[in-house]
Amino acid sequence: MPIDAAEALAAAPRSREIAWTPEDVLLYHLGIGAGRPATDPDELRYTLESRLRVLPSFATVAGAGAPGVIDALSMPGVDVDLARVLHGGQSLALHRPVPAEGTATATSRITAVYDKGTAAVLVLRTDVTDADGPLWTGDARIFVRGEGGWGGDRGPSARPVPPADDPDTVLERPVREDQALLYRLSGDRNPLHADPDFARRAGFERPVLHGLCTYGITLKAVVDTLLDGDVTRVRSYATRFAGVVYPGETLRVRLWRRAGTVRAAVSAVERDDAPVLTDTLVTYD
Repeated sequence: MPIDAAEALAAAPRSREIAWTPEDVLLYHLGIGAGRPATDPDELRYTLESRLRVLPSFATVAGAGAPGVIDALSMPGVDVDLARVLHGGQSLALHRPVPAEGTATATSRITAVYDKGTAAVLVLRTDVTDADGPLWTGDARIFVRGEGGWGGDRGPSARPVPPADDPDTVLERPVREDQALLYRLSGDRNPLHADPDFARRAGFERPVLHGLCTYGITLKAVVDTLLDGDVTRVRSYATRFAGVVYPGETLRVRLWRRAGTVRAAVSAVERDDAPVLTDTLVTYD
């Protein structure tokens, strides 16, 4: 069996040193669409080093190493074809604001392997710590088609109940035709996002946008619209990737604000509001 759940769960954690610079942060911000309009003071805090504030979702690419989806495939007990792998969900807990420059230790391990019958789901947890203590913890949920059916734990099935009322805010965010090509320079070189032949082999009509790019676009919309542009207020951010985005499409972002939380739902406008991000929750101070 390409996935050996017992071996994957028993494997020792892996640690690596990571480092990032303000230039890495600026590139990430451009990769999620910051800088439009280029001279807008609200955008300059993402694109000008003298005013730089770090959007917390930068943590998912800090160090420019392999993203969680690819990193998990090199873990003991896991041997699967990348073309059958999708990023199913991502969560991030911030222990402190992410600095614009830093060095840290990232320690990763598989904390769960679920048998969904026709697929397997791996949960890869990464804890990042610097000299001053914990910085952030990220969980990547990796969906592997065709690898279920061994009779293992199906995992939690309960999902948040969608808000019944109308959203407090509805935004639209256009995605550039070259957005995936720019975003991939932050470290995720999966050919699914750039190579048409690979995308077709994976079952898509053309390359798709990175889920984590949509993840960053959405968090920026929340911070800019509901948190007064203050990136340090974000405490956690979680989502489920419910569908793909094709570069050139428009994202519709619906937001429901409550005390200390923002619920979000994201869809693709041009495909009849096809769901893109669901079960999305930001907690904040």
